[in-house]
Amino acid sequence: MMNYKVIEGGITAAKGFKATGTAAGIKYKDRKDMALVYSEQPCTAAATFTTNVVKAAPVKWDMDVVEHSPYLQAFVVNAGIANACTNEQGMQVCEKTAETAGKLLNIPAKAVAVSSTGVIGMQVPVDKIIAGVEKMVPTLGSTKEDGLTAAQSIMTTDTISKEAAVTFEIGGKTVTMGGMCKGSGMIHPNMCTLLAYVTTDLAISKELLAKALKEDVQETFNMISVDGDTSTNDTLLILANGMAGNPEITTEGPDYEIFKEALHYVNQTQAKKMAGDGEGATALIEAKVLHADTKENAKKIAKSVICSSLTKAAIYGHDSNWGRIMCAMGYAGAQFDPEKVDLYYEGNGHKMMVCHGGAMTDYSEEEATKTLSASEVTLVIDMNAGDATATAWGCDLTYDYVKINADYRS
Repeated sequence: MMNYKVIEGGITAAKGFKATGTAAGIKYKDRKDMALVYSEQPCTAAATFTTNVVKAAPVKWDMDVVEHSPYLQAFVVNAGIANACTNEQGMQVCEKTAETAGKLLNIPAKAVAVSSTGVIGMQVPVDKIIAGVEKMVPTLGSTKEDGLTAAQSIMTTDTISKEAAVTFEIGGKTVTMGGMCKGSGMIHPNMCTLLAYVTTDLAISKELLAKALKEDVQETFNMISVDGDTSTNDTLLILANGMAGNPEITTEGPDYEIFKEALHYVNQTQAKKMAGDGEGATALIEAKVLHADTKENAKKIAKSVICSSLTKAAIYGHDSNWGRIMCAMGYAGAQFDPEKVDLYYEGNGHKMMVCHGGAMTDYSEEEATKTLSASEVTLVIDMNAGDATATAWGCDLTYDYVKINADYRS
């Protein structure tokens, strides 16, 4: 039985959170490209960031404020220009953005996180950023529509906005959690992924908030890949303002487990939406590894299959080239017996075995093509070697992926 209830909404679902977006003209001429999220009360904060050695200026800013500031209360996001590889000028943009938002919201600059996404290497026009913040503060709102506006305003090559929200009970109080994220290309997380945000009115200690986030990211955002490129800007930020009025969670126990279950749903839902909306994608691919000898090996194999360009291309062509799956498993860095492996396809409400004991079954190619034509395809990989499981998510590889990235800057 689930200890949470899925509801409509996103970043403004939790009590006390407001959001908005605007067209600042940072790179795009005809769409919203800045978002602002604000909490009426100071928030406990936790985050994970890219492990890429080349870290964007906003990542450096946020790493500092999350670790050293007593609280956070707002964050500003711009789309179009990543503010990465911009040296000291890039850090000044972060500082001026936070100072402007802080002054207008009457909070410290160090209580404001900053994120950017878009083209690497371009300098951000700070005057447009400041003007965008000045336009947004008066329009902050707490409705679902306000949250959706913010989610739409952080998109780059995304084709859909991405949101999730749940409620759950802690200490007799109804707690709400919501999130928004963006991500379509340059997605191959190793610690976190692209830009994702979670807000909650839960009261919880900073230590447990960080512990839950860093553990859950390993099973959600770290298990997706679109193109094998780990971004310079990856940020996952969670803010908890305590306005639900529950007794603060300070120790691990039943309440903490309920919170973790809700967090997992929000994170996994957002991660899957990113994977399914990969640049040019026509299908979400799920690789589900069963009965592996260890959890580590299960995760390696699932992620390897999802990252295989040949497997991704085969799914796009609805081609039952299951040998590519076996090949990707073999170079995953996990030891296993190929002659124990069973492979299945799931899609369009149908499941079929295509490989048994490491060899092809007598399956119908026509049936396989129909199954692989689904908008969501699951590759079930039964290792028949133990009790460990893992699931990874990705998307097919299409002609449009190359088209999108061939002229991304223009």
